Amino acid sequence: MKVTVKKCLLAAVAAWTVCSARADEGMWLLQLIKQQNSIEMMKKQGLKLEADDLYNPNGVSLKDAVGIFGGGCTGEIISPEGLILTNHHCGYGAIQQHSSVEHDYLTDGFWAKNRNEELPTPGLKFRFVHRIVDITDLVNEKVKAGEVDEVNAMTRPFLNKLAKEELEKSDLNGKPGIVAQALPFYAGNKYYLIYYKVYSDVRMVAAPPSSVGKFGGETDNWMWPRHTGDFSMFRIYADVNGEPAEYSASNVALKTPKFLPISIKGLQEGDYAMIMGFPGTTRRYLTQSEVKQRMEAVNQAMIDMRGVRLEVLRKFMNASDKTRIQYASKFAGSSNYWKNSIGMNKAIIDNEVLNTKAEIEKRYAEFAKGKPEYEGVVEKIDAIIEKGTPTLRQLYYTNE
Repeated sequence: MKVTVKKCLLAAVAAWTVCSARADEGMWLLQLIKQQNSIEMMKKQGLKLEADDLYNPNGVSLKDAVGIFGGGCTGEIISPEGLILTNHHCGYGAIQQHSSVEHDYLTDGFWAKNRNEELPTPGLKFRFVHRIVDITDLVNEKVKAGEVDEVNAMTRPFLNKLAKEELEKSDLNGKPGIVAQALPFYAGNKYYLIYYKVYSDVRMVAAPPSSVGKFGGETDNWMWPRHTGDFSMFRIYADVNGEPAEYSASNVALKTPKFLPISIKGLQEGDYAMIMGFPGTTRRYLTQSEVKQRMEAVNQAMIDMRGVRLEVLRKFMNASDKTRIQYASKFAGSSNYWKNSIGMNKAIIDNEVLNTKAEIEKRYAEFAKGKPEYEGVVEKIDAIIEKGTPTLRQLYYTNE
């Protein structure tokens, strides 16, 4: 069995067989794999792992080999000494951080020949999922008690405060590197508290030259097929006890309890493949009107405004190597979601997403007939979206 690990949903798993043109996917949260019966389906298609091999809060599992690199990318541990494999575009900011006109690692690439050549990268962190706790009942109790309403229960201020309170009561409180984050799932129908173990001494090990890592010169993070050597490598360091610590020359490479061995045999027809990772959010429950709002108010603002911004940046970056290096990460980040917005709008049109949503809403309307708690809900959402879209469009153009 060959296992491929890349970006996907926050703490979620998707699986397919290579010989099939259709991928089975969904919000398969690690902590719900047993309840969602997804493990049985994956086994039928060739998975040889048990549910506890994927996520085990009380033992070693794949959660200890897959984590969050930097602000939200997926990173995989590929050696017993904390070696991280992630995307080139994910490591791009760190590569820029170490680059100068004299040492242009963005253009030329970088490879540490030994541990002493690995470069400390202040500000770069790596997070492992340590434990996931269902706090839906706790949030609902606070809503029922009037401490918060249903809308504000999904906001960052409330959830950050709740996470802080729960961490202080937890047996993990005070443990090195432990932080907590409360998040809404399924449009606020479920809430989970995720405890992370955060390592803050992460050093750059390797990066290909941009001719490989950004082959073609255009952001292709959202295109397929891809022809880019989109990888970079880093290593986690810890104190002598293996605990998270700020950078110190005395820190040692982290002894990782789980890592992903690399196969060089290549893929064969019918081989099983699995994707596991991060980051962050889905929008699968949007109505037709909400999808149109995303296209016309949010995405179009990014396409229009970032297109102008990128032209300005490109002009000055092309004129000076120093400016090119200094603005490389900002340019790449802006370009990333500029391309994402273009691709998203095209995919919505090409895949007739609006027609599909309309058909779903038609079936929902039939189901809702005679049920006051469901009847007219979509129409109410549509009215709110119509009223709010002009303001949202102005907001996004202003923000951009």
